[in-house]
Amino acid sequence: MKTASILNVLASATRLRPWVAITLAATLAGCVSMQGLQPQASPASADHLEMRNTLSGVTLTPAAWPRADWWKALGDHQLDALVDEALAGNPSISAVDARVRIAQAQAGSQDSARQPKLGAQAQYNGIAIPSTLAPPPFGGHFLSANLWTLGGSYSPDLWGGHRAAWEAAVDRVHAAQVDAQAARMTLAAGIVQVYVELDHAEKLAALAEQEVQRAASARALTAQRAGAGIDGDFQVRQADAAVAAARRGVEAVQEQQAQLRAQLAALLGQGPDRGQRISPPKALDAAPLEVPSDLPSGLLARRPDVVAARWRVEAAARGVAAMKAQFYPNVNLNLTAGLASSSLSTLFEAPSRYAMIGPSLSLPIFDGGRLRAGLAEHDASFDAAVAQYDQTLVDAVHDVAAQVIALRALDAQIVTQQQAEDAARAAWDLAAERYKGGLSNQLDVLAVQQAWLRARQQSADLRAQHIVASVKLMQALGGGFAADGGLAAPSAPPNTELPRRPWAR
Repeated sequence: MKTASILNVLASATRLRPWVAITLAATLAGCVSMQGLQPQASPASADHLEMRNTLSGVTLTPAAWPRADWWKALGDHQLDALVDEALAGNPSISAVDARVRIAQAQAGSQDSARQPKLGAQAQYNGIAIPSTLAPPPFGGHFLSANLWTLGGSYSPDLWGGHRAAWEAAVDRVHAAQVDAQAARMTLAAGIVQVYVELDHAEKLAALAEQEVQRAASARALTAQRAGAGIDGDFQVRQADAAVAAARRGVEAVQEQQAQLRAQLAALLGQGPDRGQRISPPKALDAAPLEVPSDLPSGLLARRPDVVAARWRVEAAARGVAAMKAQFYPNVNLNLTAGLASSSLSTLFEAPSRYAMIGPSLSLPIFDGGRLRAGLAEHDASFDAAVAQYDQTLVDAVHDVAAQVIALRALDAQIVTQQQAEDAARAAWDLAAERYKGGLSNQLDVLAVQQAWLRARQQSADLRAQHIVASVKLMQALGGGFAADGGLAAPSAPPNTELPRRPWAR
């Protein structure tokens, strides 16, 4: 209330009795105030998260943003089918879609609170009043009343509080929709990563089998040499241990393959037997390292967790606005019209008609601090949503940087390891030539072959890590999500749709 209005009322009150003036002054002094209550935070800008030096030397191009079906670039049709199967059958997707429908229903409920209410009622009442309580004609008789009523109510949204509460619910719908998209992209990325690991395990299995054959050949030669008195039992036992270790390596890889197939089946929403029907992956390879040129600001519209966090900031801000509206006067309009008669035969006659209108005005004056506590809670919720958004943005930028650093390091390691593998292969070729020329024995050739197999295994490890890091980079860049659309986006019902605001850009 304005100070001038309060002084005018107090001036009038002083003409009344002193106790009336004191009571009125105390009442007006207790008017609920929002003074000193406001949010403390504001969303951070992506511009302060510098990453120019981190991206130095990396190819920057707008085309580096991943497509919605980015995994198809790996060129494996079985992988494409597995992703489609997972998106259609994984229970976690059904759960996030259900949460979207819950949010939509809640938004619909908030929208209905803004609308006028109209209801009809038919009622019959009868009572027998004893004459000991009331004299005739009321006492000693049975009285009846037939009522047909049509009633309505409406609370005008004078301060925008009802609309703000509805829009907050709509913002939560948008956040839930984005969360659903994030779940789909996380699932797709999980399928791809496990599939890459299965491809890696297939390569390791082939190398492990070759190591078993090499160890077995070395053991046979050692046994021959021991029989000829060149080597002793010690060398034979060492060869036996090498064969056992090689076979254990095969068994370990076979367990890894079985675990990965079972994991893929679980991601598909199927039993473990489904994984056994997955064919060995084709040779997979990642594209060269490229990142978008509009980082980090582009993440504001491309990372689903950032977009969802910002929608929750919007919802919290509207929650503050809705709470503030409760501090102002509220108007309620009630209208009732109907028919009332003690007999059905006269119920529809003109004298039976009645109507009542009841507008009311309410203003919170003293509530024990309830409204201020509520507003303080909404302010704190807004600050928490802002902090969560800021942290999500920091994490998003860090995710991209981490994968860029990893890929750049892996690129260098792959080049160096390829040199080591080529050298090991050349050494094996040279040892074979020396054996053919009688300059060395076959055990020397097998020993050099072991070094070559280990180099090939290390190369396979690095290439698998490179593909996984590429997959994680696609996920860090949003996995193909865009704020104006995305992967199988559920649509909100018409009564919860609002124009999207341009903050994401």
